[in-house]
Amino acid sequence: MNHKTKLLASTMLALGLTGPVLAQDVPAGASDDVLKIGLVYTLSGPPAALGVQARDGFLLAAEKMGEIGGMKTEIVIVDDEGKPDLAAEKARELVQRDEVDFVVGPIFSNILMAIVQPVTSTGTILISTNAGTSTLAGESCNPNFYTTSYQNDQMHEVMGAYAEKMGYPNVFLMTPNYQAGKDAQAGFKHSYTGGTAGEVFTELGQLDFSSELAQIAAFQPDAVFTFMPGGMGVNLVKQYSQAGLTTIPFLSTFTVDETTLPATQDAGVGLMAGSNWAPDLDNAANKEFVDGYVAKYGSLPGTYAMQAYDAAQLINSAVAKVGGDLTDREALHAAIHEADFDSPRGDFSFGHNNFPIQDFYLTEAVKRDDGMYGTSIREKIFDDYVDNYASQCKM
Repeated sequence: MNHKTKLLASTMLALGLTGPVLAQDVPAGASDDVLKIGLVYTLSGPPAALGVQARDGFLLAAEKMGEIGGMKTEIVIVDDEGKPDLAAEKARELVQRDEVDFVVGPIFSNILMAIVQPVTSTGTILISTNAGTSTLAGESCNPNFYTTSYQNDQMHEVMGAYAEKMGYPNVFLMTPNYQAGKDAQAGFKHSYTGGTAGEVFTELGQLDFSSELAQIAAFQPDAVFTFMPGGMGVNLVKQYSQAGLTTIPFLSTFTVDETTLPATQDAGVGLMAGSNWAPDLDNAANKEFVDGYVAKYGSLPGTYAMQAYDAAQLINSAVAKVGGDLTDREALHAAIHEADFDSPRGDFSFGHNNFPIQDFYLTEAVKRDDGMYGTSIREKIFDDYVDNYASQCKM
């Protein structure tokens, strides 16, 4: 593809990008000397902190590499605004107009389900750095779809296993009413055999939880399990504390993490969560990643940033292995599947459904010695864990 590049000088300056070029409104042509990557993230509205972390994690790795896979690299960044229809339109533009070689993102599962067909049906490779729906892990698995994150259920299974270990007989479940929220409750119940005091699905983007907190106060469950990312999680944690419910154990995923703790601060400290990683995971690749992110952005990275950082590393390793020849699709897919890079999370490999096989941990929200709020590893819950839907994938 021959691409005349219109540089976004102001964006480059704001991001401090000195390696790959950021491009916009780039017409397509006909040579293969440029690697083009499109990033699709939610970069506006209450959930923007999640997309910003993912974008920044990818750009951190890209800047370190300079030329991804040894090729001149252009990165096109689009904001899906949390709107599936808009995301699908922008994904089509990336593939048809900009002729990107890879699409990376998104954050939310409803956005993923909107863009997966427009991207992969053209033969373009889509790498999700967060959303990982059960359908795409199982019966609707797709040879052009990979994820560097997890299958949606898995983080929540960690908390189900923890609730089981703690012997909580009655847990109140509360998640947003969309695919990832449904996967969250299914995942929790997969590893938890106790009873449920309630199973509530809230509106996606809801910020006032007074009604649900009143139910919790009335039911007095042995614990609460919730999945509320971004601004939803910030408000829920604060309102949970204000409602005087802190005597009821609060178990969560994506609710108390590096994107929400700067806002909740002490209200979140001590709360337990499930994750595939934390900033203090002890390995050299993680130290390099965390130190680099803090130095560049002045804040702790979360899982969103780490998984996007790995997507850049994955593309780099695969493109280098094929010597920049992206026309040999069989060789390219084999190189991607090999996942020959050092992940900050440690163990990482792909299952036959193109979802990761990795470890999962119980984490605790802490205030670190450097004054930053983040998560910390407490114990490993699952080792080299394959998702529950892989057996349904016929690839």
